Amino acid sequence: MIDISRRALIGTAAAGAGSLVLPRFAIAQGDARPSITVAVQKISNSNTLDVLREQSNVGERVFFSSLWEGLIGRDWLNGLKKVPLLATAWRRIDAQTVELDLRPGVKFHDGSEMTAEDVVFTFSRERMFAETEAKNRSTLKAFEKIPTPKPGKELPVEVPAAARRAWPDLIRVAASGKYTVRFVNATPDVTLEGRLSRYGSDIMSRKGWEESASYLDWARKPITTGPYKVVEFKPDTHLILEAHDDYWGGRPPLKRIRFVEVPEVASRINGLLSGQYQFACDIPPDQIVGIEKNAGFEVQGGTILNHRLTVFDKNHPVLANTLVRRAFTHAIDRQAIVDSLWAGRTLVPKGLQWIYYDDMFVSDWEVPKFDPKLAADLLKQAGYKGEPIPYRLLNNYYTNQVATAQILVEMWKSVGLNVQIETKENWTQIMERSPTRAVRDWSNSAPFNDPVSSIVAQHGPNGQQQQIGEWTNAEANQMAEILETSTDHETRKKAFRRMLEICEREDPAYTVLHQNATFTAKPKSIKWKAAPAFAMDFRAGNFAL
Repeated sequence: MIDISRRALIGTAAAGAGSLVLPRFAIAQGDARPSITVAVQKISNSNTLDVLREQSNVGERVFFSSLWEGLIGRDWLNGLKKVPLLATAWRRIDAQTVELDLRPGVKFHDGSEMTAEDVVFTFSRERMFAETEAKNRSTLKAFEKIPTPKPGKELPVEVPAAARRAWPDLIRVAASGKYTVRFVNATPDVTLEGRLSRYGSDIMSRKGWEESASYLDWARKPITTGPYKVVEFKPDTHLILEAHDDYWGGRPPLKRIRFVEVPEVASRINGLLSGQYQFACDIPPDQIVGIEKNAGFEVQGGTILNHRLTVFDKNHPVLANTLVRRAFTHAIDRQAIVDSLWAGRTLVPKGLQWIYYDDMFVSDWEVPKFDPKLAADLLKQAGYKGEPIPYRLLNNYYTNQVATAQILVEMWKSVGLNVQIETKENWTQIMERSPTRAVRDWSNSAPFNDPVSSIVAQHGPNGQQQQIGEWTNAEANQMAEILETSTDHETRKKAFRRMLEICEREDPAYTVLHQNATFTAKPKSIKWKAAPAFAMDFRAGNFAL
């Protein structure tokens, strides 16, 4: 627990509607920097802090800008553009190779210096690409053979699966000096720099891995380069981070950050207003006005690079018929969901893409139109007889998740679809393959500005949908291959459009509901800016009292 020697009360003096409650901050003994508590819905789904195993929205919040860092970063507060991070510069050698200059003098949390050896190890078979994955890609044979892992050091299956989604054709990472590394791909790839900036490509200490007793010991206290280091992680309870004062980017402004799991929205808000928490995350839009009635508090946030989806398993006897899945997509009044549950604070996007794709954005694309008559006609053509269709979801893991599901079920019911909600306890139960797996909730992010980062990474041949056996389409996989290997812009854009046509219209793998948004409440006395992402930035320059 945090050792608090005294409490300091700070806040604005102006009174507003409702009672003014002054937030409390813990001041750590012998250090003038404050410590804060952040109330979150969930810290980690996997009960680990492994950036490859915890590929989630909640993981993004606690990992990035605090714990994990990559070679190329994203400017969280300035349009998420690529910026130098653990690498100071990079250059293309050819269509398959990128060389990077590492930042000298970067210290890991244990005080050791980061070198090219750590980067090479981070992308090794031992860390990323398990031996059992070799059957999936012949290019993996180019990786050096490694000894059998020590007992307890075997990688969970989620790790190599995530690594292959991020790096489907990586064949070699080699050091050409203490501070220089080269990434070599088996095929041409215009997105190598983007892949280096995405989560999952973050650098770890080889020494920290080798000195850990087991994978789980390491995964709950990884040695990385971020501005804060792990003090204590109790799954399902809290995560305590402490300032890494040798951080290359400057002394962190906070002594400690304590993330606590508070699943109930009301408890997060009440704890914020009473001063128990300094930040409350995942605030539903209908709660914002109530919080801001107190003049000492504000809510920041908005849309982020994440879309909420409904996902289909085409192996289900009813959903095997494309007409039924198409009926699902046309029965949804997406704008009604945005207006009623989000108070218009988000939007219905143009399918699974974002404007920040720049010239790869398909501007004339739209989600399937809301057309109940067409949906009913499709069901009639399919010969659907009202068989029950299970719909798996978690209990408000996503903001407004349950309310959204209830609205969707009524919309589907109105066209003749008999959809039945099945609430599950965790993602393992959501993904579990069984005769009842049919429809589920999900979201997709775009960790860099190219379609490869989302539609290919999540729905292509190495994507999670196909990895767990939910959906596949031969032509869509061909288009994914073009997107990953072609260097011609027009060819790639045509392939992306065709992939959208297949995945969203002809043989639906999913249907987009709305762009996601996230809102964080805090005292006005804290000078902090929310990023257009789940990630919370507490580095120097983005926190002051």
